[in-house]
Amino acid sequence: MTGEFVAFFILSLLTIGGAVFMISFTRVVHMVISLGVTFISIAGLFVLLGAEFVGVAQILVYSGAISILMLFGIMLTKHDANDEGTGRTWKNRFILLFVMVLFGLLFWGVQNTPWPAPPPPADAPVNNAKEIGIEVFTKFVIPFELLSVLLLVALVGAIVMAKKEGDNE
Repeated sequence: MTGEFVAFFILSLLTIGGAVFMISFTRVVHMVISLGVTFISIAGLFVLLGAEFVGVAQILVYSGAISILMLFGIMLTKHDANDEGTGRTWKNRFILLFVMVLFGLLFWGVQNTPWPAPPPPADAPVNNAKEIGIEVFTKFVIPFELLSVLLLVALVGAIVMAKKEGDNE
């Protein structure tokens, strides 16, 4: 049992747990926090895979920007302050049992699958950021720029919508 296996196991449990909690919580703020835990855990999995640049981008883009954007959306909308119970205790227990059985089956399947041997390591170390930059700015320049325009339009649209809602009050 290596440290990499333990880290993978912990990060995968955090990823799955955060996703399950996100869909099972009733308050939106708790859902966003669970989603943030999931995003950070996925970034850790990217780092374990050797894609450090993608892991850092995951943290910057999703854990930072998307979570803050969701919290900003929560603040712009109106919510009731009271927290009522859902009355789904038997459903929650069934879901927990289902998730535990599914996890057990997947764990058994992964442990009993004959995996092929990994390829031998490359002689020269790979610079992930350099390779991604070359790919993005040579083959995918047009989609990259279109994505930046789309994000700019979404940002301006969100500001206009927030300003209109604030003017009506």
